[in-house]
Amino acid sequence: MAGSKMTSTANSEPPVARKRGESRTDLAKLRAGTPYVWDGKDENDRPLTREEMQTGIEAYRKRRGRPVGSEKESTTIRFDADILAAFRAGGPGWQTRMNAALREWLEAHPPA
Repeated sequence: MAGSKMTSTANSEPPVARKRGESRTDLAKLRAGTPYVWDGKDENDRPLTREEMQTGIEAYRKRRGRPVGSEKESTTIRFDADILAAFRAGGPGWQTRMNAALREWLEAHPPA
C-alpha cells in the first residue's frame, strides 16, 4: 500500500533475547538439565550400552535392501488403471498379491 508504514516487532525480539543469553533452542537449559539416571527397577527403561547400540546398528544395516537369495526381477509393465486401483485398494502388499494372482493364473493356464 502506498503511503502506509508497516512495522513488525518480530524482527526486533531475537537480538534482545540473544543479548539476554537466550536462543530459539535454548541449549543452555538443555545442557544444564540433569542427565537420565536409571533407577534399576525396570529393565525396559535401562539405557543401552555401546555394544548393544552397535549390535543394533549392524543388524539394521544387514536388513536393508533386497533380501538375500531373492529371485525377483525388476521390470516395467503397464496395467489398466482400474486393475492397479483394485490391487492397491487392498493396502500394503498389493504387489505381492498381484504376483500371487498371476502365479495362480499361470497354474490354471500353463504355457504351451
